[in-house]
Amino acid sequence: MTEEERILRNLKDAGCDNDTIQRFFYLKEEGREKEQLRLLALHRANLLDKLHVSQSMIDCLDYLVYSMKK
Repeated sequence: MTEEERILRNLKDAGCDNDTIQRFFYLKEEGREKEQLRLLALHRANLLDKLHVSQSMIDCLDYLVYSMKK
């Protein structure tokens, strides 16, 4: 597996959409590593936001279950 294939697989596994992946490789070709890192940081922040929303939903369910058992 080439380096590009490994990177592509990692980006897909991380949930990056096709636009993000294309942008990442475009920036790589241009040698714009700082912008690549910013792109990855933005994707990470979006994932973290989704995680927090999901955690809040889980907390609501846990509270409902607790209340029902009380």
